[in-house]
Amino acid sequence: MSDKESAYLKEMGIECWELVHPERLEGITTEKIELENECVLLLISPVKPEGALLDMFEKVLKSIKLTLADARHLYPEQLAQLKYNDLKWVWFAGCEPTELEGSNTLSSPLLSDIDGNNQERRALWQQICSYDV
Repeated sequence: MSDKESAYLKEMGIECWELVHPERLEGITTEKIELENECVLLLISPVKPEGALLDMFEKVLKSIKLTLADARHLYPEQLAQLKYNDLKWVWFAGCEPTELEGSNTLSSPLLSDIDGNNQERRALWQQICSYDV
């Protein structure tokens, strides 16, 4: 379900649930999430960056010479559906990191916890620099 569809249902007061492991249900097939070849960084977070957080996310991307067009967002429960391709960066923000082979992995609190927090921004920057950007 798209974010737009989910928001529409929420406006109508309809609660929306997504199975974490739909493949465990008999007779259910799930579609794999395939990222575009242009995707260089995948942000995995329970909160999709919007508004001021999107601006902050864009600044971090610029620091590693990327744009918003180079990045995609997934919710942590969608990771099991990911059809893995060669990603350069995977950033886990506000959720437990999982090592994806061949990718530079970043781990941080939620973007809202980093914004305005110099200690958290410094910790994130140190992780980025550890990969010789």
